[in-house]
Amino acid sequence: MNRPLLFLDVDGPLNPYAAKPEKRPDGYITLRVPQESGIHEGHGGLSTRRRPLRVWLNPKHGQALLRHDYELCWATSWMNDANRWIAPVLGLPELPFVDFADVLFKDRSDGVHWKTGRLIDHANGRPFAWVDDEQSDLDQAYVTAHHRGRGFLHHVNPRIGLREDDFRELTDFARSLDTSRATG
Repeated sequence: MNRPLLFLDVDGPLNPYAAKPEKRPDGYITLRVPQESGIHEGHGGLSTRRRPLRVWLNPKHGQALLRHDYELCWATSWMNDANRWIAPVLGLPELPFVDFADVLFKDRSDGVHWKTGRLIDHANGRPFAWVDDEQSDLDQAYVTAHHRGRGFLHHVNPRIGLREDDFRELTDFARSLDTSRATG
């Protein structure tokens, strides 16, 4: 059986953008992404900014993510640009990404996050964990009602980013899948 998917958001889990702007978190480096990169083009992103986007990344996160028994996949508004800007800093290979181009930042009338439906479609019944700073109970309910496999939505505080406790919870979810496969 295929490994579960790990859907990765950038801003919040990997880039603790809500941390105090004058104090970069310990272990993080600063990346400046120029506005001409085209990220979020036409969606109020970098194409409308005058200054480069400041991104804080912890290079140790890449190895920590690769140690887990998941198939990694970008689930971010950066889409494929995460492979250009984020993956090299983290030491990650080029990863597949979920294409959000036609739903990017479009609010849904039911309150479910704009990413949620697309993630379920991409998973196509496979178990997945989704690491983000914007999910809610509505998203968990939607996943439970519409996804054939197990889905673990893991909220990360955008002030601190991914921590050891977060990695432990991801490990526990993957192990729970192994246990259910062995007994099922």
